[in-house]
Amino acid sequence: MSVLVVGATGLTGQQIVKQLLPETPPRVLVRDATKAREVLGNSVELFVGDVLQPATLGPTLAGVKTIFCATGTRTGFGANGAQQVDYEGTVNLVDAARSAGVEHFILVSSLCVSRILHPLNLFGGVLIFKKRAEEHLIRSGLLFTIVRPGGLKDGPGGAEVVISPADTLFEGSIDRADVARVCLEAFQNLEGRDKIVEIVRGPGSAQPSLKSQLAQLPSVRPRVTS
Repeated sequence: MSVLVVGATGLTGQQIVKQLLPETPPRVLVRDATKAREVLGNSVELFVGDVLQPATLGPTLAGVKTIFCATGTRTGFGANGAQQVDYEGTVNLVDAARSAGVEHFILVSSLCVSRILHPLNLFGGVLIFKKRAEEHLIRSGLLFTIVRPGGLKDGPGGAEVVISPADTLFEGSIDRADVARVCLEAFQNLEGRDKIVEIVRGPGSAQPSLKSQLAQLPSVRPRVTS
């Protein structure tokens, strides 16, 4: 089963790749192959492309069954701003995934995407565009998991993770390593499909089963009406 990581050279994407290896060596979509080799090493299969250029996505997606999407704007504005990267690029990837027969799309989003007046929206409307991308994925017909982490930290991970349904957590932080851990749990278990998963670091060190916590979340797949 081929697995694709998009946004693999970003800090969260690197954690996803690290935790997939060595059991599931992933395919990665990158814009700069030289940089990607420096960051990721030689254990991944590189495909050069750009989510803002849909024509480059087809060869990358051939045979892929699961996508981890950890892209995100670094500028907020301009050619690689929130609208382009967090919305248009994700929409392009979702549409290409559907055409290619991808089975499961795991999207790293953010807490508070439903809060229009959140201060982060001063950064090019980033939460607004992440929410629009989520909505497109939910409507796409693909099996999906939307992971909404709190403020991202570069700690070692391994802490307690609090898992909650959509629009119930509004503050908190979490290590990127633990974001990746939740993404992999959703990849490995059916309980994580068709769900929005909000996560922050908990107060303790003991970790309740991620699988059982995912199983308790409600499905958000739209009902099909005739």
